[in-house]
Amino acid sequence: MMSKFIHVQTISEMFLLFGLHNDIHHPLVGVVDFSKVNQQLDDDIKLSADYYSLMFKNYPSNKFKYGRKIIDFQDGSLICMAPNQVIEIDKDEQASENIKGWGLFFHPKLIRATSLNDKIKNYSFFSYETSEALHLSEKEKQILYECISKIDTELEENIDVHSQNIIVSTIELLLNYCSRFYGRQFITRKSSNNSVLVQLEKILTEYYNQDNKEVKGLPTVKYLSDQVHLSPGYLSDLLKKETGKNTQDHIHFYLIEEAKSKLISSNKSVSEIAFALGFDYPQYFNKLFKQKTGKTPVEFRNMN
Repeated sequence: MMSKFIHVQTISEMFLLFGLHNDIHHPLVGVVDFSKVNQQLDDDIKLSADYYSLMFKNYPSNKFKYGRKIIDFQDGSLICMAPNQVIEIDKDEQASENIKGWGLFFHPKLIRATSLNDKIKNYSFFSYETSEALHLSEKEKQILYECISKIDTELEENIDVHSQNIIVSTIELLLNYCSRFYGRQFITRKSSNNSVLVQLEKILTEYYNQDNKEVKGLPTVKYLSDQVHLSPGYLSDLLKKETGKNTQDHIHFYLIEEAKSKLISSNKSVSEIAFALGFDYPQYFNKLFKQKTGKTPVEFRNMN
């Protein structure tokens, strides 16, 4: 049976969908207390929206699916979704009074004329897979909840000329905390991060041990992230935290080291080496090599 797909365009539609008619205070931003959600969706619903969503839940029996992965909110995790991402919600099997958590939803129009409109692109966790959710400590949960409470209080007050600035600045504060807490998560999961680094080295080595690399072209960030089962954004941020280099930097480093070995150990022309590494154009190979080493491939070969 095919999943039912629902696309929600406005914050008000979302509140109505969950039976929260009396909690609509602003057309572009809303806070949901999940313990108040009494109206449940049908089983096997796929949901997308035109707005940003941040959801924190302690919800043992409910499962969310994002892509092909199931996310369990039992330990209390925060997921962040950009507009038009799709989440699949299985039917709730637990009484509503056992649901805990909150949701913050805001439309891009809310931040369009603010500094957050440009900064929002820097919050890369909006592009993470939901299975790469942020796992919060008790202290971190409280810090985020205080931000949510401030937004909720502001929405319940009489809206005035200061309301939008206060709400948007508090959203930005919350997002900055999320960035900090993700940084902590990368550090506390150091052993698994080291495993990813080892995997990447092995994947790149195997990639260049195969005979069809000229056909496949250069390894891409998407290819590597798929191989280690992480989203491109999460992988790059993890590597940046661990090594100071993002995924593309790691690819370039590997390519240059391979190129150096081939320039020294073979009589192949620079163009042949470039094609063997997967470059479509030797000029791009020359430019990248000069950029990373300060020398052209020919200059490097003549020196060695």
